[in-house]
Amino acid sequence: MASAKTIELLAPAKNLICGYAAIDHGADAVYIGGPKFGAREDAGNSLQDIGKLVAKAQIFGAKVYVALNTILYDNELNEASRQIRNLYELGIDALIIQDLGILEMDLPPLALHASTQLHNYLPEQLKFLKAVHFKRAVLARELSLEQIRDIRSQTTIELEAFIHGALCVSFSGRCYLSHAIGGRSANRGACAQPCRKLYTLYDSEKQIITSNQHLLSLKDLNHSHSIKELVEAGVQSLKIEGRLKDVDYVKNITAFYRQKIDAFLEDQPEFKAASAGKIALSFEANPAKSFNRGATDYFLNGRSKEITSFTSPKFLGESAGKVTKVTQNHFEIETNMQIANNDGLVFISRQGESIGIKVNTAENNRIFPDKMNGIFQGAMVYRNYDHLFQQQLKADLTVRKIGLKIEIGELENGFELKATDETGIQAALISEQSKNPARDIAKSKETITQQLSKTGDTVYLVTEVRTNGAENYFFQASVLNSMRRDLLDRITEVRMKRSPEKVNNEPNNYPYPSKEIGYEGNISNRLAMKFYKRHGVENPEIAFEKLAEHHGKTVMTMKHCLKFQLGFCRKFGGTPPENFSEPYFLNDGKNELRLDFDCAKCVMKVIY
Repeated sequence: MASAKTIELLAPAKNLICGYAAIDHGADAVYIGGPKFGAREDAGNSLQDIGKLVAKAQIFGAKVYVALNTILYDNELNEASRQIRNLYELGIDALIIQDLGILEMDLPPLALHASTQLHNYLPEQLKFLKAVHFKRAVLARELSLEQIRDIRSQTTIELEAFIHGALCVSFSGRCYLSHAIGGRSANRGACAQPCRKLYTLYDSEKQIITSNQHLLSLKDLNHSHSIKELVEAGVQSLKIEGRLKDVDYVKNITAFYRQKIDAFLEDQPEFKAASAGKIALSFEANPAKSFNRGATDYFLNGRSKEITSFTSPKFLGESAGKVTKVTQNHFEIETNMQIANNDGLVFISRQGESIGIKVNTAENNRIFPDKMNGIFQGAMVYRNYDHLFQQQLKADLTVRKIGLKIEIGELENGFELKATDETGIQAALISEQSKNPARDIAKSKETITQQLSKTGDTVYLVTEVRTNGAENYFFQASVLNSMRRDLLDRITEVRMKRSPEKVNNEPNNYPYPSKEIGYEGNISNRLAMKFYKRHGVENPEIAFEKLAEHHGKTVMTMKHCLKFQLGFCRKFGGTPPENFSEPYFLNDGKNELRLDFDCAKCVMKVIY
């Protein structure tokens, strides 16, 4: 019988506390930023903290991946190389990178994961990455299940896919708008999120098509109903976005997907979890209670209008109900929700803005807020802060335990104690001691079982104790306790001896899929230039951030299309307007951006 395929739940960590929480709440792997050069500028971590996270992960057989996925400048190459070597020596399991100049460095035998910023969208790109020794590729979020299946059929590289969290409206790694209008490069970890701003859309004659809408703002990804489909399409790692999210988000979302994946694994014996341990959750995980902009499956099942959030890029929360009455100091809503004191509510103003309210006192459907803030009869109300739920998270007592079977057997000069964990890892110890017959064999067996089952605050849960005739002898409880503690220490040592896989990172000359590459290749240093030339690219262009002139350049390329969203696309049954002439423009009050529609490829481009 073939061995089961592992399915990995990969959770984000802003810092060590979040990393610990991810593991305790069921993550099989954690990704975290190193000291520098991660694509979240404000999420760097010390080598010391990463080392602590590695030690914690190893106990459960979980993995730690470090994101070093910005593009690098020449003056940063030496420091980045030193950081990679230091991370390798800490025992991390893989490095997530975007800058292919790193492959020209003297790398340790460390597994490399291709960041989604490398635009891992076409099978040819994935095959190339496999050929130049990447172990895994993080897939573009825009891919459909059919496209993922096609990629899987053409390459054996490990596939990782996002399943939850914020979406970049542009193809990741190919967004330059933040840098163009404000000098803050997304590819350098400093995105200012211009996609979340208000825009007015008008035509070539300045006729307004729609105004003051968040026209580039997407809802958040939620693939919780597509676990089976993604795994069967060939995805091995299911990734939660959120390296800037707080610890409560990590707890709630990780626990939620752990339960979803475990439910899938129960019915699919050909698959198994990628690490050990089961969680005993002390709260009811619910993604609706953590920050989100509404849920979308994006393009997983084809193009849909349910991907955008034009009204607000903020967290509205759970729908609470409609306002039925407004007085000077309180309002009433029609709701089935149990609203509590200190809850946070939001309503949409008549101008389309989201307005926040804190609940001072809730008397059934009668709400006394800190401020009325212009709430009106008929307004829709949402709860974006559930005080009681947050209190549960703060008092969280969730534990993760590794199942363990213990047996004790008689030896000539004492006894042998063996432990086998749920993954089959074993440890044993011999205790030489005198053997005195038990007066009460049944009582002796009960004592042995009871004492060997105690695990206290360790990571183990004893599911079975076999006495194998040792019950014929008398044991002091203190002796059994000492033997058990030594055995648990021994199996922990065995579990932590696992070494990361050593891989071949020797350079080769496998041809790049194209002979040409523009600034979208994000070549920002001499090593990246050397890499692409060695792989057959002729005259590669330097990165957008290094160009002297940005006007006229494409700063976003996306599958989100305003023609489609507004019902103008013939391909999907829409009707082009007769009163608006192309090209169309977006304006944020300071910048005018031209739109270009590549209908053959079904993408929209933003021109600076």
